[in-house]
Amino acid sequence: MDMTSAYREVGSYRGAAEICGTTHRTVKKAVLAAQRAEAGLEGPLAHNYDPVRDVVAERVARTKGKISAKRLLPVVRAAGYEGSARNLRRLVAETKVQWRTENHRGRRPGVWTPGDMLVFDWGEIGPLFVFCAVVAWSRVRFVSFSDNLGADATMNALAECFEYIGGVPKTALTDRMGCLKGGTVAGLVIPTPAYVRFATHYRFQPDFCEGADPESKGLAENLVGYVKSDLMIPEELTVADLVTANAKGKAWLGEVNAVEHSEICAVPFERLAIERKLFSALPALRATIGKIVIRTVSKLSCVRFGSARYSVPMSHIGREVELRVRDGVITIVVGEEVIAEHLVVSPGETSIDDAHYGGPRPLPTRAVRPKSAAEKAFCALGPAAEAFIKGAAATGMTGLARDLDELCQLEAIHGREPVIAALERAVAFSRFRAADVVSILGAGHGAPRPTRSGEALIIELPSVPVRSLSDYAISEQS
Repeated sequence: MDMTSAYREVGSYRGAAEICGTTHRTVKKAVLAAQRAEAGLEGPLAHNYDPVRDVVAERVARTKGKISAKRLLPVVRAAGYEGSARNLRRLVAETKVQWRTENHRGRRPGVWTPGDMLVFDWGEIGPLFVFCAVVAWSRVRFVSFSDNLGADATMNALAECFEYIGGVPKTALTDRMGCLKGGTVAGLVIPTPAYVRFATHYRFQPDFCEGADPESKGLAENLVGYVKSDLMIPEELTVADLVTANAKGKAWLGEVNAVEHSEICAVPFERLAIERKLFSALPALRATIGKIVIRTVSKLSCVRFGSARYSVPMSHIGREVELRVRDGVITIVVGEEVIAEHLVVSPGETSIDDAHYGGPRPLPTRAVRPKSAAEKAFCALGPAAEAFIKGAAATGMTGLARDLDELCQLEAIHGREPVIAALERAVAFSRFRAADVVSILGAGHGAPRPTRSGEALIIELPSVPVRSLSDYAISEQS
């Protein structure tokens, strides 16, 4: 039923609303509009906020559509508005929609040229930062994790990105990040001298977005969100293990760059093979970024950094080497040759690579150095005599020096080989007196030689003839 007819039938807005299946406010608006039309009145219905409409429009335009009705209420009250806060919210919402419609600047889609643009930005989850870069035409993505987003970390990650894609695009676009921005003049960003040197080394043009214009680098913004939702949160990456985080990041890149991209309907790696021909070649040497740490290799074949020692090959003792620290790994370089890599250790600790010293550390030994005539004569018997002296000294044989004269005479009595065998047996059973050695020699071959139990002795027994049990049965005749 028509709302006006329903109202004439029942005489109330709420009753007519129940009949028409709508609200009483809608019925009232329709009835009043019909009455104005019958009376020949034109134009919209008057509202209690019409007198302050211009005030609201001026404030919305001044704040570029950001002001809320709550903040405008005291202003319109002072201007004479006596209506409710709810009606004011309707007016503010309507005015904002109209302002945005009239002031939308519009945008045109990006048209990318092969080999032209690389877009990069930083993202973060807590203390873990992620560097994200996208090659605009091929959509090849690159990520690297760090514990900070300073200039050194940014340029190191950018250098890794160039190595990953196998070349250098013409332009690298980012937002106005403070670590790369030296200043702003007339709306133009002046890059820092360090970033200019870096860009000159890799032969690309540094570019910056307009202020408050994140849409102009939406490729990197979208990648940041994708990395967070698809890699950082599911893998539970932490800043405490950057090596693992970067390893998982490289594996993730191999997956996402090898499947079809939804925007370009092509595989990024396949398009990169085409685009790489248009990149500038990588420089022969990687750029030196940040403060250079120089150390001299000590006589211990170590360098000190952060109150800790790190080993290098012994052939570099006395030479100056360069130290580079990234992601908890310290790299020691001579020229462009990496001679050692270590995980960063706590102050006071030492990181040793056995290969730098020719093998594992041998066990500490105390050499036997005979000086007296008796000592020299006894040690002439060979390793068995030295082992006998070491064993006797370890057990506290203070009378060993007196027994050496008697032990030296045993060779002339029994011969060299029996004496050496007796010394070996004495060492095996911890018998270090001269009388013990004499007793062993006297026992000769009759001395027992206990050994450790070995495997079970299995002997193949000879076969013998067998008879059936029936051959032993007692016959009935017997």
